[in-house]
Amino acid sequence: MERTIRWGIIGLGKIARKFADDLRLLPDAQLHAVASTSLNRAQEFASEYDAPHAYGRYEDIVHCPELDVVYVATPHVLHSESALLCLENGLPVLCEKPFAMNSGEARRMVAAARRNRVFLMEALWSRFIPAVDHALQLVSEGAIGSVHTVKSDFGFKLPFDPHSRIYDKALGGGSLLDIGIYPALLSLFVFGKPEAEDILAAATFTRTEVDESCAFTFQYPNNKLAIGHSTVAANTLVEACLYGTEGTIYLHPRWHHTQKLTVSKYDGRTEIKHDLDFPYEGWGYAFEAAHVMQCLRQQRLESDLIPLDFTLDLVETLDTIREKIGLAY
Repeated sequence: MERTIRWGIIGLGKIARKFADDLRLLPDAQLHAVASTSLNRAQEFASEYDAPHAYGRYEDIVHCPELDVVYVATPHVLHSESALLCLENGLPVLCEKPFAMNSGEARRMVAAARRNRVFLMEALWSRFIPAVDHALQLVSEGAIGSVHTVKSDFGFKLPFDPHSRIYDKALGGGSLLDIGIYPALLSLFVFGKPEAEDILAAATFTRTEVDESCAFTFQYPNNKLAIGHSTVAANTLVEACLYGTEGTIYLHPRWHHTQKLTVSKYDGRTEIKHDLDFPYEGWGYAFEAAHVMQCLRQQRLESDLIPLDFTLDLVETLDTIREKIGLAY
């Protein structure tokens, strides 16, 4: 078996707990250290997941012995600060999405990683979900011809609470950065980064001045189009379709961590459909963790599936959407 990779986690909210759960699925991974703004919370988390080190300040984790990589799971507005703390101390980082609040922060993070020659990747876990990965492989192989339209959504009904992270502007709230990022990233996976002038966007806002719902379209050369929608005002289908000249790939709900695809091929006016199942254990975070560990063992400084230039393109695209809907943090 490969050498065990020792993980640290900064920020111990819900997503950190899911990530820690999934690390248990990897025999060559160990949760080694956790850091919170509360020592008591860190100690309780560490005890639950058998982590030998617990810290009551984020900055203390960089002094942890034998730590291989840190997963940054802090609130959005702290991603850049937490990642830079690790990168400047030579610690590889898997940073939860959104990577940063804006492209300026993102560029500083990437520059620090490259200057210090330390691994850095945005935690876009959907890219590593087996069904999503297979869908993208089918696209690259031309299985449905030339893809001309990508359509996806992500929405859930969340009662309004001005103190909730989602509705708190000071914490980077709103639907776009929290869940609208998923339709955006799928569009970029298939078509690449759109030009700023080819992005259209509209949004509705809460009284705390964050976007409750956001819709956008990206137009590309050769009649290609991406359509995305996010909302915290309704439980949407959370599905995605990739439409090609010779067929369609349907990513079943919830598409961003789906376990099922339906591939349809056109035969005249008739569609011939094939269902493909990709079951997995856990929440789905183990796949990105395993990829990061592979990169570290191969001494890579960035991922070949989520390269840093892709992350910069994604952050800049989100910046353009925010500019067009009038959302400034």
